[in-house]
Amino acid sequence: MKAFDIVVYGATGFTGRQAAAYLLGHPDAADLRVAIAGRSRERLDALRVELPRDPGVIVADADDPVSVDAMVQMTRVVASTAGPFARYSDGVVAACVRHGVDYVDITGETPWVRRLIDSFHQAAAATGTRIVPMCGYDSVPADLGAWLVVDHIRRVLGQETREVKGFYQAKGGLNGGSLASALAMAEAGETRLLDDPVLLNPPGDRTPEERRANPDQTRPRFDRDVARWTAPFIMARMNTRVVRRSNALAAILDNAPYGTPFRYHESALVRRKRGRVRAAGVSLAMGAAERALRLGPLRRLARRFGPDPGTGPSEGSRLAGFHKTHFVGRAADGARVDAELSGQGDPANTATVAMLCESALCLALDRDRLPGGPTRGGLLTPATAFGPVLVARLRAAGMRLEILPAGG
Repeated sequence: MKAFDIVVYGATGFTGRQAAAYLLGHPDAADLRVAIAGRSRERLDALRVELPRDPGVIVADADDPVSVDAMVQMTRVVASTAGPFARYSDGVVAACVRHGVDYVDITGETPWVRRLIDSFHQAAAATGTRIVPMCGYDSVPADLGAWLVVDHIRRVLGQETREVKGFYQAKGGLNGGSLASALAMAEAGETRLLDDPVLLNPPGDRTPEERRANPDQTRPRFDRDVARWTAPFIMARMNTRVVRRSNALAAILDNAPYGTPFRYHESALVRRKRGRVRAAGVSLAMGAAERALRLGPLRRLARRFGPDPGTGPSEGSRLAGFHKTHFVGRAADGARVDAELSGQGDPANTATVAMLCESALCLALDRDRLPGGPTRGGLLTPATAFGPVLVARLRAAGMRLEILPAGG
């Protein structure tokens, strides 16, 4: 028997502290054995006394593989908030696959996720180990929202889905860990990999035809489905790749692709007043930010003046935030289905913590009810790993995930 059910790795960081508090205060986790893990015993002990109940404490350092291996062997599930993930979580994933321990995290580093797929998907699939990166705001809303539409069209209309579009609105702040991850990707020269629209797909789906059919939005666009101006969405180059992997895995694992073909795209929704001007402004700002990340001097400025790792918005700012995504799907015959995923709280912090922790609880408490049954494993996505079970958990946590009446 393992010593713990869930270990929060990176628990003394900004998001890790919130995740530990969320899990240890969760009514469903009252009987679970939860531990906090990180590099500093002193900081872990300081966090321990602030939490709703007493957790286990594990000292594990990414630079000490023996300590990481020992941590992983003590638990059934690892929930990692330790980013940049390419720097701090490689060894954690390797140990999880080696010992058959399930894993979730909040990375948005898709080039790193591509490497995980290449290195560990087959081994994890063979042992039924669920390795599920990107279980925060990137990319749970996109993945579950698209799945909700596809599932409705299949069950109610008896059809495949031709297309789903996601339209994002949000208010929130940036934490130091997210900035550090973005800067680390840029410094590693990996930002251009983000341009590949099928980066996370299996090899057979990474064709020139698929790349041409799935372009990212780069300029203002008026969308007739929502009768609004839209702009490029900052996380589209992460989210869209995850949804496309979900479609590919659904075809492989369940013989049930979302559609043949299936397209997923997303945009930022701007205010109606002066919508075209606002969309143009957002588009210009997005392009400038992406170019700046590729320049060393500007990265150094961002590191100097941006939030430090371990810091982020105040509790008041986090609670004042919100996130709302409107999905518009089209069945094979053109019938329209709308859905919404929304909630109160800063998306990059409050919502991300809830999504990560509810994903971990899916693995700790609901494994027999998950898609594919208890033997499914591999480098999975939120939809293919958790599907309706995570939908139900997020609803219980206060988020709205619903099919909307006709016309949205």
